[in-house]
Amino acid sequence: MAADRVDAISALLAETMEAHGKFEETELNGVYDQEWARWYAAYAVEHGISALVGHAVTTGELAQFLASSNVEFEQAAPKTAESWADYTARRITAEL
Repeated sequence: MAADRVDAISALLAETMEAHGKFEETELNGVYDQEWARWYAAYAVEHGISALVGHAVTTGELAQFLASSNVEFEQAAPKTAESWADYTARRITAEL
């Protein structure tokens, strides 16, 4: 079911956000990670996003998708009540 897939991807993205926050804090000493999309993509690929999407997904492909989706989310943010993870999971399911 598509809703279950979106929920599973959203949960993985939320886990990724949490892990990346710890990475920024401990490895980057609190400095904003300009390459966050690549880090997120590598984490998500390593943690099974391909199985959730239903086909192979590369780190490069996902990083590009996450970066562009983030720009669109930020533009839609005042108009949407969705979290970034939910918004992005819905887009991944529909477009990736």
